[in-house]
Amino acid sequence: MMKVSVLGSGPVGEALANGFLQLKYDVLRAGRYLEKLEPWLAEASGSAFIGSIDEAVVFADLIVLAVAGVGAEDTILLCGSQSLAGKIVIDVTNPIDSRSPTEGVVRLFSDHNYSLMERLQSMAPEAHFVKAFSCVGKELMICPDFGGQIPTMFICGNNVEAKVQVAAILKEFGWDALDMGLVESARAIEPLCMLWCLPGLREQKWGHALKLLRKW
Repeated sequence: MMKVSVLGSGPVGEALANGFLQLKYDVLRAGRYLEKLEPWLAEASGSAFIGSIDEAVVFADLIVLAVAGVGAEDTILLCGSQSLAGKIVIDVTNPIDSRSPTEGVVRLFSDHNYSLMERLQSMAPEAHFVKAFSCVGKELMICPDFGGQIPTMFICGNNVEAKVQVAAILKEFGWDALDMGLVESARAIEPLCMLWCLPGLREQKWGHALKLLRKW
């Protein structure tokens, strides 16, 4: 069983860490301020740990980058490019900036022709980044129940084997993983967060996920 490090002390990191624990993975959560993670550790069941960013990178077979988009590059710098070499990194981040939404449409700080994930991959070229969990809210990341319908999780990344492993994890988590190609495909996947947020920001309706209907 893989050892998983979840980087990020916020609610998304907590939801994913709990999901991995439910599936009996060993999980270490890391952040800049460990005191923020101590309440989680006190209540976590299973093989749960907390540690520094450096400790998390050493611990992990699989890293989950679950920080705010504005902090993603700083977190990769803290990890260190060489330390991430050969590691699978699930990139949950979205490039949402701090400006207020317009009629429910959030704003992105990335260029549509160069995604945040591409920036991160360029910073750690030997890491195996896979975009996932970026187009759904934390409440539905683990075993979403839509009455038998399985929602789609769009993934992308340059390493085929890494995507196969992440797709298997997504299946465990109750998702239909759909590989959309190489890292450049994050230019299309990241803006899906704008679409996903619209019903929530306009009508306070958050209980939804995306599904691609296909005949292939």
